[in-house]
Amino acid sequence: MRLVVKRDVLHGLLLWPQRGLFAGAVLLLGYCGWVLTDTWLFQQRESRHFERLLDQRRAVSQNSEVPAAPIALTGQKGLIGRIEIARLGLSAIVMEGDDRRTLRRAVGHIPGTSWPGQNGNVVLSGHRDTFFRPLRNISQDDIITMTTLQGQYRYRVLSTQVVSPDDLSILDPSRNEILTLITCHPFYFVGAAPNRFIVRAERMK
Repeated sequence: MRLVVKRDVLHGLLLWPQRGLFAGAVLLLGYCGWVLTDTWLFQQRESRHFERLLDQRRAVSQNSEVPAAPIALTGQKGLIGRIEIARLGLSAIVMEGDDRRTLRRAVGHIPGTSWPGQNGNVVLSGHRDTFFRPLRNISQDDIITMTTLQGQYRYRVLSTQVVSPDDLSILDPSRNEILTLITCHPFYFVGAAPNRFIVRAERMK
């Protein structure tokens, strides 16, 4: 038996799915635009806030015979500082935490790991499609700069590697001042990436 569907009926049947797909695409684009705008505004706002804090600390140091007291970092929440890799054009504000909202807006310092300027393993995490995308071009001996209210710390890249998400050895403490950067891998994978890209760097004395 041959089923015959009139053209106007077929057109009506196809019209609503087309409208639904178009509306979905508009909503997705709108959401992406909102996320990118929110991230950019957050970075700009926190960067200005960080510069003000640095200026205030310099002013206190210059106007006092006694050096400014170190700021205790243990248990700190919120703004940590800024990470920069000049050769790659990477510059981003670092916030405490590794939750979804923090990593959407900034590079996150993994709670429980060391702080810049202390012996141990400072671990930072960032998304491969935003802040840490430049890491795909990182090389041994590249210089990573971490600026906090405590001071500025420079690290030299020692190695890179790809590990599974279950490999927690990258969080292990160290006797030296080590910086570990974590992002998803492959960089251009569509969907949830299966691996993690790890950068290891050691503080330059």
